[in-house]
Amino acid sequence: METKIFAFAGKGGVGKTSLSAAFIRVLSESFPDKKILAVDADPAVGLATALQMQPTLTLDDIRVQIAENIEQGKTTEAIELLSEAKFHLMDAIVEKDNISFLAIGRPEAAGCYCKVNAYLKQVIEMLCENYDFVVIDGEAGIEQINRRVMENITYLVLVSDGSRKGIQVISAIEDVAGKLTNYKKSGVIFNRTRNTFNADSVTDVPAVLSVIGEDENQAENDMQGESVFNLSSESPLYRGAKKALFSLLEENRL
Repeated sequence: METKIFAFAGKGGVGKTSLSAAFIRVLSESFPDKKILAVDADPAVGLATALQMQPTLTLDDIRVQIAENIEQGKTTEAIELLSEAKFHLMDAIVEKDNISFLAIGRPEAAGCYCKVNAYLKQVIEMLCENYDFVVIDGEAGIEQINRRVMENITYLVLVSDGSRKGIQVISAIEDVAGKLTNYKKSGVIFNRTRNTFNADSVTDVPAVLSVIGEDENQAENDMQGESVFNLSSESPLYRGAKKALFSLLEENRL
């Protein structure tokens, strides 16, 4: 089975991380015999809280170690760290049931270590080959996923509320993604929408995967820092995520 990679993008405050976590839960429950890698590419590390999987080491910690050795002239140590990066990456992974979690960490510090970053990106891409599904929760745009995680993804999942600004942001992201990233399919999830929102009236966006209204249970769950696995399977967020996921996979499991 070819690895299927989902990358989430959208403006802040639209529930992108909650939806990423909900996708991971649906995948875990629907495909218990498959391996899932959750990648938190947002420096806020909200996905770790939503999944209750707290890392002690991030990819950036590894990158900083290598960069510091380069700065201090410790070339041999830097080369050794680079050659062992894949093993250090395994130390950064947290596992629970059929889910593995990797945090990318904070944005890169000043200074350009393009070769280091390029190598680490290759390591991540090789790592992903060991999984059936990969879900990446990124920052607002696709640029950071492209630069720090990978260039080839299967599904670009754009998340927006019903606001004009939110819709403009996902349109811009898709435009940039077409130039920076190789993806096979894209779709939009409208989340936290009001009763008056009409998705049919929205133009110039990819296919609408699902429309999710306000979810008080999810809001409370999020406020308490609870796992998405504690959320009712009847909640709007869970049902909307499940509909969107299987729409992308072109399977009917609702």
